[in-house]
Amino acid sequence: MALVNVVNMAVLDNPAPFLSPFSFEITFECLQPLADDLEWKVLYVGSAEDTSHDQVLDEILVGPIPVGINKFVLQADAPDISQIPENDILGVTVVLVTCSYREKEFVRVGYYVNNEYAEPYDEESGPPKPLDMSKVRRAVLSEKPRVTRFAIPWGDKEEEVTAPQTQMGQQQENEQRPQPQQQSMEGQMLEDAKGMALEDMGGGEDDDLEEYEEEDDVSVEGRDMMMDDVVMGNAVPAAME
Repeated sequence: MALVNVVNMAVLDNPAPFLSPFSFEITFECLQPLADDLEWKVLYVGSAEDTSHDQVLDEILVGPIPVGINKFVLQADAPDISQIPENDILGVTVVLVTCSYREKEFVRVGYYVNNEYAEPYDEESGPPKPLDMSKVRRAVLSEKPRVTRFAIPWGDKEEEVTAPQTQMGQQQENEQRPQPQQQSMEGQMLEDAKGMALEDMGGGEDDDLEEYEEEDDVSVEGRDMMMDDVVMGNAVPAAME
């Protein structure tokens, strides 16, 4: 059972100029006291073709975490355009917010991002180059986040060390296996975006979020994903009112 659950994530100051910071208001619930801090990251996918252009926009530790409902604003600088191929600046890409405990990622929230040139231009020749970045607008498609959850050990470090040998061996084997869902989520989102209209990416009332829960004790080849519809709207939980 996960000891930390993301209850709500709202994208603030959206849409915004491309060069302005990203801001996410995150509400999460902590079910038990945690010995260590939570690590939150914001990642920007610079190119669908080359992961070397991905950028970590911010990385912070949050703690100590009180039991109950917690809320904070995670702000990250805009991506460095010098690290993005010129042809990939405009159009659809992905921004990710991840959270880890003891260097183990347990939740990843992905959003489509559409970058547009704000002034009219000849569609045949394209916008003027080099781009005037002050005229590029960014819109995060916040209506349909894609959430991936991963099962991780939450127990005390001492308990993990003294676990039965067979259990430790199984855990080490699972850690050595590749985690394709973690590595390819952004690539799959961009693949899904090809040929889709922006309104299709935004989703509808009955398709607000896709959730995948990964179990530690199944093989990579035979992993079954449990998919549930979860509403992650902009409403603050009742406990916060």
